[in-house]
Amino acid sequence: MFSDRIRNLCLLVMDEARERRVRIVTAESCTGGLLAALFTEFSGSSDVFERGFVTYSNRSKEEMLGLPGDMIADYGAVSEAVARLMAEGALENSRANLSLAITGIAGPGGGTPMKPVGTVHIACARENKAVLHEACYFGDIGRAEVRMATLETALNMIRQQIP
Repeated sequence: MFSDRIRNLCLLVMDEARERRVRIVTAESCTGGLLAALFTEFSGSSDVFERGFVTYSNRSKEEMLGLPGDMIADYGAVSEAVARLMAEGALENSRANLSLAITGIAGPGGGTPMKPVGTVHIACARENKAVLHEACYFGDIGRAEVRMATLETALNMIRQQIP
């Protein structure tokens, strides 16, 4: 399911996290748990991967991560604000010290002129550090391709927060 490139990047992230005693939690929407699945592909991942939240619906973002419903209504589920709050909520609702949140529109439908297919917001939070955010505009390259490109971006973002 995952390319060698993505698998190797994940192994690198896991090694770096293990070395620095970092525990990771994920909060995923458009990737539907793929990042969590990637981490758990490898033996010994429990040293690093604490848990994953799949919060595909807006209600699940509210119930599992504590996002205010009006925030989602005001900004939309696919937004920087929501991605940042998802990352913060994942940290607060886990025993991890680094979180990665993903929300986006993988397609093929669901896009709008303001938020076209391929728009993804990723946020990474770590205790006592500023939350990182990246807005990605992959384009309408196909659902699987958007999701895999998101994983690669997410893993690189985690690497930035580990040191």
